[in-house]
Amino acid sequence: MRPESPVCPSLVAWGNAWLAGHVGLDEAADHVEAVGGPAVAGEVPLRTYLANLRASGLRELRLALPAPGDPLGLSGPASFNAAAVDTGQAAIAVLDDHNLGLVPAPDRRGSSYVGVRLDVHEAGPVRHDLPSLAEAERELSDAMRAATEALSSVAGPAQARPSLGERGGELAPGYPARAHRVSTLATRLAAVLRLADDRGLTAGQVAARAHALRDLDRAVRRAVVAAHHAIFEPLRSS
Repeated sequence: MRPESPVCPSLVAWGNAWLAGHVGLDEAADHVEAVGGPAVAGEVPLRTYLANLRASGLRELRLALPAPGDPLGLSGPASFNAAAVDTGQAAIAVLDDHNLGLVPAPDRRGSSYVGVRLDVHEAGPVRHDLPSLAEAERELSDAMRAATEALSSVAGPAQARPSLGERGGELAPGYPARAHRVSTLATRLAAVLRLADDRGLTAGQVAARAHALRDLDRAVRRAVVAAHHAIFEPLRSS
């Protein structure tokens, strides 16, 4: 499963909208499967698994978008953290008495069936040091400005412009307008980051670009996470 695949962001956005009563379970599951294909958790179909979680006390879903050296959204245990870092994403199901971590992987059965399998792990407590939407938006703005300044003197090959219609930045009904705006911007920037190309640059230019893009990548991931959690802070995020 590629880190840029929006399976976990979609699961968190539409799962929380379902839990908050803004959409039905079928609509939420349809949106997740539209970006990842038919989904199962373990061997249980996604709809059934989510319904079972809710009956067991599911209160919310949280998003983790970690990178090596930056376990954004993760709080252990080590086996779950390692799986999430390898994949670049995870969703955390917050229940009344414990948490479960869901890590996506390709689910291939036969020559034509391709879907998503969510591997289920025990997960630690919810992280409380994650940025609010307002904080993440400021960090993203600062990182964009710094990256623009740093890269303005770094020549490099022209890059193809990413499609602004790329999936994965859309949030679900019930999220504040500011969260939709931040998530869309961060998703477009993530597409730009994937197109970065060091060919034709000197060693010094490569180092300068890498530093600028690393900081921007961190800000982008923090903005996406904050936007997907903003349904819990609508008054502060509007």
